Amino acid sequence: MDTEPSLREKIRHNLTDKANTQQKVFDNTQAVFDEFKETLNEMSSELNDELEESIDKRIRIEYRDRGKFEAQLQVAGDLLIFQMHTNVFQFDHSHQVWNTEYVAGNTDNSFCGMINIYNFLSGSLKFNRVVDEGYLIGRVFINREMSWFVEGKGQTGLK
Repeated sequence: MDTEPSLREKIRHNLTDKANTQQKVFDNTQAVFDEFKETLNEMSSELNDELEESIDKRIRIEYRDRGKFEAQLQVAGDLLIFQMHTNVFQFDHSHQVWNTEYVAGNTDNSFCGMINIYNFLSGSLKFNRVVDEGYLIGRVFINREMSWFVEGKGQTGLK
């Protein structure tokens, strides 16, 4: 009797495992993004209260919730945009994260959701200057176990 699973069973198993992993990653990324939004909102309110007496009234910290996948934080002339990517992906095998025991030990740990952080001049969006460049200043990657990896300009971090 052959106890080896059929090709169809292997395919079904791989699809089920991958789909479950990706759904868990998406849910975790959404939870982290929601926490980002809550923290940004609280932080902007608290800082505005603390700085009310000592700063020009035109210089405010303003939080804007732009829906399920985007939030903005305006600080004077800078606008930080936090955007959750809606796809889950696996790190390319040439990425440095594959050099960690954590990912090498279980390839499911390489599937991540992503939150991008951009910096724009606030006038660029206010006046619809589409040729003004914004800068990607950081990316936060979240996996199925709520472990995270951060890439930024000249910096990386892993937990």
